[in-house]
Amino acid sequence: MTKRYLPLAIIAFLSTTLMSCELVQGIFKAGLWTGIIVVVLVLALVIWIISKIFGG
Repeated sequence: MTKRYLPLAIIAFLSTTLMSCELVQGIFKAGLWTGIIVVVLVLALVIWIISKIFGG
């Protein structure tokens, strides 16, 4: 009986572990791009405020 379910268990284990690695990779990619966008927006805001202060 164990021999019958062992391949199914191995396939289920590998599919869940591989999918979770892809999920973590996707989260880190989204985090990287989100961070880049936030930094660019903050820099643009600072430059805009400085130009308003000094009459630009």
